[in-house]
Amino acid sequence: MMMLQDGSLQLLCLTANSGVPLFTRGASKQLPFSVIGSLNGVHMFGGGQGVVLSCCETEGGGKVVWRVFQDSVMLIAVSGGGGHSGTGSSKEEEVRLQRLLENVWNCMVLVLGQDELANMRNVERLKRDLRSCFSLIDQLLEDRQEGILGNLTHCADSLLPPNPALLQEAVEGFAQAADSEFGCCIIHGRIAAATEKWWRLAPQEVVLLSALMRSLSACGSASCDYPVFLPQGSPTVAHRLLRFQLLPGADVCVLCGPTPSLHRAESGLVGRFWSPLLETLRDCLAVGERCLPGSVSLRPDVLALLLINRETRRSVSCVRTSTNHPLGGPHLPSKARCWELLKLFYIFSITRYFSQEEAWCVSPEERAQRGNAEDFVLGFSHQPLQCYLVTEECKSYGLQTPQHQLFLLTPLSVPTFALRTVATQTLSDITAATAL
Repeated sequence: MMMLQDGSLQLLCLTANSGVPLFTRGASKQLPFSVIGSLNGVHMFGGGQGVVLSCCETEGGGKVVWRVFQDSVMLIAVSGGGGHSGTGSSKEEEVRLQRLLENVWNCMVLVLGQDELANMRNVERLKRDLRSCFSLIDQLLEDRQEGILGNLTHCADSLLPPNPALLQEAVEGFAQAADSEFGCCIIHGRIAAATEKWWRLAPQEVVLLSALMRSLSACGSASCDYPVFLPQGSPTVAHRLLRFQLLPGADVCVLCGPTPSLHRAESGLVGRFWSPLLETLRDCLAVGERCLPGSVSLRPDVLALLLINRETRRSVSCVRTSTNHPLGGPHLPSKARCWELLKLFYIFSITRYFSQEEAWCVSPEERAQRGNAEDFVLGFSHQPLQCYLVTEECKSYGLQTPQHQLFLLTPLSVPTFALRTVATQTLSDITAATAL
């Protein structure tokens, strides 16, 4: 049965006990109510038999993934045949959808709080309240902004500024003046500087707060005062997120209590701390999607990279355009395709070779039902530290150290035996010039 068109994706949210639909997002053509009821019914039947149904594949190549949160809300992701990108194995698509459901639930908690979701007192009121989550959920579903990989990696997408000390000092001073220990500066949707306490938030919280900042920034307002719950740190008590636009593409925010007021922070603090740094902010904006300062020189045979700091859960990623390569060379994937290949190689690596303790966030019941990736890794007598993959489009190389994970794409023209040298030199060049 082909439920959706190839490449399309639909998210369903229902009450876990009664199967009452709360909302649907995604594909323009909504699934018939009978199909939604069947998807809920088969999951409930399995639960009655002591079986956790977490994933299945349709005859047409589509994928369905279920997840129940707090015994209250059921989320179902349905993808059409061919996967979200048109390529990638069934396992890669399952990982992508499972991570999507995890993110959507945390997004709902971030906006509404866990109590309202876990203890439904009025379903119709909850339906109305959930509308405030739609812009953030749609951002997760559409995944349009190139270079934002935190939704998949649960690592904070970062930009390494040319003058980190100046930016760091301003963020810390601004947060302290706002009676907060949690402050962050966002450049092009990526974290350029943050206070120590901000980095101590759970990785999923940092990623979702960044996504919320991008969503609020897209609305065009110069400032806002937004209540948020922290899915792990404070799921039942709201904090205030004060956000201010410093320049187009540059925002600063703090998590705080009842003080200061938005007006006081905007009129008395923003100009005081950030007006002297306008040129520094413009230098950060000039870094752009490369996310790396000019002091970092990448080899010309690097098409794309994703570098993760395993200790801080920060990441930087970039894609080199084809203009960096000589004319007349072999055909190279487009920029958009490189981003997609980078995501697929990341999933390929963490489900088969590299450590997954940071990458998987699943319930104990579902963890017991899984085993493909774990069994594969258990087949080794050691922990793999490097892996590579050669396809018709490019060559990919993964490198894991105690502190970092690096995922690299290179042209097919790079000899396979040279991939390790390219990866180790790239890791060395970035870590030597930056604090990542």
